[in-house]
Amino acid sequence: MPTEMTSDPANRADRADRADHLERARALLAAHPLVDGHNDLPQAVRRAAAYDFDKVDVAQSQPGLDTDIPRLRAGGVGAQFWSVYVPSRLQGDHAVSATLEQIDGVHAMVRRYADTFGLATTAEEVEQVFASGRIASLMGMEGGHSIDCSLATLRAMYTLGVRYMTLTHNDNVPWADSATDEPAVGGLSRFGEEVVAEMNRLGMLVDLSHVSADTMRAALRVSEAPVIFSHSSARAVCDVARNVPDDVLAALPANGGVCMVTFVPEFVTPACAEWRKEAASAAAAVGVKSTDLQAFYGFTREWQREHPKPEGTIADVVAHVEHVREVAGIDHLGLGGDYDGTDTFPIGLEDVSGYPRLFAALLERGWSEEDLRKLAGANAIRALRDAEGCAREIQQRRGPSLATHADLDGV
Repeated sequence: MPTEMTSDPANRADRADRADHLERARALLAAHPLVDGHNDLPQAVRRAAAYDFDKVDVAQSQPGLDTDIPRLRAGGVGAQFWSVYVPSRLQGDHAVSATLEQIDGVHAMVRRYADTFGLATTAEEVEQVFASGRIASLMGMEGGHSIDCSLATLRAMYTLGVRYMTLTHNDNVPWADSATDEPAVGGLSRFGEEVVAEMNRLGMLVDLSHVSADTMRAALRVSEAPVIFSHSSARAVCDVARNVPDDVLAALPANGGVCMVTFVPEFVTPACAEWRKEAASAAAAVGVKSTDLQAFYGFTREWQREHPKPEGTIADVVAHVEHVREVAGIDHLGLGGDYDGTDTFPIGLEDVSGYPRLFAALLERGWSEEDLRKLAGANAIRALRDAEGCAREIQQRRGPSLATHADLDGV
């Protein structure tokens, strides 16, 4: 007679605990807005269908994307900064017009799916849209090339609803150094400082993801308002230039800023970072720049057939979240997944539906629900509200800047 198999009581208890943590995580995200700092869905829809939401109907499951409405709902996303990124190979008027098209695409998406999305341009509007049962939709420009050295263009982008600008993308701009380019101005030039000052006057968040460490330090020195890192992790945990060094994390409390931890395996998992370094060398040997993401991903799709990419895990992301909490403090921590902005994600966080699993993992590690509320979105909303208050005060002291790049940097 076969022996009857019985489950280990300890395993049953572990499974029950995990189920309880997941249920608690979902309840928490239903009650408090999860504000994600960076999602590249607009660029993905631009590439796939030129913003034609009949062709890419995100109300339905979209297996070719990381983001659609069913998975946003499953992930408990309450507010999303949609990136209106354009590649830095576009310069001048071409970059500006492409950014305007991205902004128009976000507005079109919000209008089409008005029962799911609501445009938000203030902290109060984020809370109001969330309270209505919809996903608050904000916009962030990813790279100062989108304004073509024009403060008037910066102001126009703000009028259209953009609420952060990442000072650089993968390449330098004339007034700020990128993390993944050769230093040119030593952080921020005089005009770069003026860009930060005008962003402060407008109430547009200064985003320091992608910039060099010296640019981070210069912006923190100059900015009167909280800065953010919309999608960056901790350099002490994964030593890549895209991540934030501890001295900068330690400076966030004095500034009021927020580091929104990203899920990109190459910035989170050391083995993946090493893989990317090797892939970048191989790509360079055949004339492909690793900072040109479209070309680089085309190269790595073939290259990784013989050089498999290591897998990241939720535990890797947890290590970054806990390190930022330890160095910067719980009030200066958030999340910015970068979905639809890279090719792979950690196991368990493969798409936007995965957020409850991350929060369940943190509950399992003893995080309080109050700390998780701050991580989810309270810190990001507070930083935006503080930037708005700072702008009101600055506007009492000075009007719009008429400075030009040529005036301040002599070029």
